[in-house]
Amino acid sequence: MDIIKEIMVQFLFALLPYVSFNVYYRDKAQNYNKNFIIVTCMLSLFLAMTFSLNLKTGYIFDARHIIMFFGIIFGGFQTGIILLVEFIMYRLYLGGEGKWIGIMVLTSTFIMSVIFSRFYKRANRRWSVSIMAGIMFSIHSGLFLYGYDPDYVQSNLYTHLIFVPLFYLIGIWMLTFLFDKAVSDKNLFIKYTENEKNEAIGHVAASLAHEVRNPITAVSGFLKLIRNDTLPKNKLDEYIDISLNELKRMEDIISNYLAIGKPHDKQKVRTDLLYQLQNTVDVMIPYGNMNNVQIELIRPQASVWIMADPDEIKQVIVNFIKNAIEACLEVLEGKVSLSLSLDGKSAILIISDNGIGMNKDQENRLGTIYFSTKSNGTGLGLTFSFQVIRALGGTISINSRPQKGTEFKITIPLA
Repeated sequence: MDIIKEIMVQFLFALLPYVSFNVYYRDKAQNYNKNFIIVTCMLSLFLAMTFSLNLKTGYIFDARHIIMFFGIIFGGFQTGIILLVEFIMYRLYLGGEGKWIGIMVLTSTFIMSVIFSRFYKRANRRWSVSIMAGIMFSIHSGLFLYGYDPDYVQSNLYTHLIFVPLFYLIGIWMLTFLFDKAVSDKNLFIKYTENEKNEAIGHVAASLAHEVRNPITAVSGFLKLIRNDTLPKNKLDEYIDISLNELKRMEDIISNYLAIGKPHDKQKVRTDLLYQLQNTVDVMIPYGNMNNVQIELIRPQASVWIMADPDEIKQVIVNFIKNAIEACLEVLEGKVSLSLSLDGKSAILIISDNGIGMNKDQENRLGTIYFSTKSNGTGLGLTFSFQVIRALGGTISINSRPQKGTEFKITIPLA
């Protein structure tokens, strides 16, 4: 019974990269990188060896083979080298009669993992490669140990024929399968989030084309008037000033739109939330006008500083305003109101509309992946927005009534 408890502890250490991935990347619109694999695998290996199962004085049993195979599959050859060096140094430090055979076995596991990783990446049924790797690790470690100390293996035959193979088989299959699925789901989420962002930008672009056409028409008309030499000097100056103002307004609209649509590096910096809000509202007003929805902004006089990625904040605001506008399409006089204020050490952004609203069930499910109140929506826009706000340490509360409208209250810590 004790050996089963010890093996369950080793399972916990082996699954540490998977658990860490779900915790660390849960609220991030990005997937893992090699450094994440290296750090989590090194920590997992250290814990597994520190709290290893002592089968005999000098002989230790842990999840090293599972961690090595996983590290090479998802972190590459360099990760395997780092884990091998870590194991050798720590195993020499721990000492004991079985240190040299342990180093030999893991070195051969490293070589086999490199070979298996090539099959794994090309295989359609990756689970079969994981199972084959578990079988081979069990056989080769047993043969090495038997050649080194046959009496020990024979006296613990049940352990090496049942518990050790099952541990490797289940551990390798479980860790690779769960992590692979988590990574695939995250990639799918990122892909659909980007599609949702591009769709929103496309809708806004259509309204901007109409909005930009107006100042172009005005400037064109004034230029035709300016060609008339009979205009007095004061009228000429007035027309030129109006034309320049219209061109400046058109330039601001296009610049704000490009700022929202450009790729970004997702770095948190000291960001003026008021500035980002004002620019985004300026971009979204044409979209509201095109759909006969009025947008109003109540804002403080001073800047509101938060620690965030500016482009992510813009996209979050776009998502909320776009959804609010579309919720007002069936309303005679649609209106979207935004209010930014300060409350202690937090910024409070309230976004409300007088649209179709939601019932309690829809309200509770809002922000979960693939749920949307729109017939052609995926729900990923708000899912992304909820994740960004939570990653900033913020909160979102919703108050909605059918046919009465919806209010989002977003709280974000100040910088």
